[in-house]
Amino acid sequence: MRSTRPIRCPIEPMLREIALAPIVIPQALWVAARAARLPEAAGPRAGQVGQGPLLRLLILGDSSAAGVGVAHQDQALAGQLSTDLARDHRVEWRLVARSGATVATALDMAAGLDDRGFDHALIALGVNDVKNGVWLGDWTRRYDALLGLLRERAQVRHIIVTGLPPIAHFPLLPSPLRDVLGARAEQFDAALQDVAARHGAAHLPVGPLDDPALMASDGFHPGPVVHAEWARRAAEVMRGLQGS
Repeated sequence: MRSTRPIRCPIEPMLREIALAPIVIPQALWVAARAARLPEAAGPRAGQVGQGPLLRLLILGDSSAAGVGVAHQDQALAGQLSTDLARDHRVEWRLVARSGATVATALDMAAGLDDRGFDHALIALGVNDVKNGVWLGDWTRRYDALLGLLRERAQVRHIIVTGLPPIAHFPLLPSPLRDVLGARAEQFDAALQDVAARHGAAHLPVGPLDDPALMASDGFHPGPVVHAEWARRAAEVMRGLQGS
């Protein structure tokens, strides 16, 4: 069946970025200088919780997966997701994430995984690639390679990729920088859906972030409410995949 998703032309946003470069580049430098450097969430990066059939869970990603924006892993994605799944499983979970991670660095991170197999892997990557100016073609090729590595090396049964967040709503970013990065994020997310489909992975869209109260104090990372909702929706997808 032919896809009904509208085709996005990459030339138009590229030209807009070039035209706005004299404004956007100084803004990006200003944001980098002013941005608060929040720490990654404290707490363990692996554990076991719950009772029942064994479910092995991997969370791979950047600062959002590492829990930047909340104090402890219990409040972050890994803690909330493993606790949710532990309602009906014995969950062995592992978090492999670090601030600043891109898809390229995640390839190196994933290469160190063992081959004992995971039932589910949840990935959170892309924002750093978008803001660092990575070319879309390079990014999709690397994401393709990452999903292939997870299937072959880490023996992941089900992969869920988190979509790109609506960067245009991040309170930290001034306009037009937020508009340029927001447009890039939408373009990357459309490409990510295609990559996920090629690998039989599920794409988990990010919900609205138009309320500044949902964000961490730095205006760039998700706050506790977003982590909780992210975990709830991911658990829902994983339960739906269990029988497949």
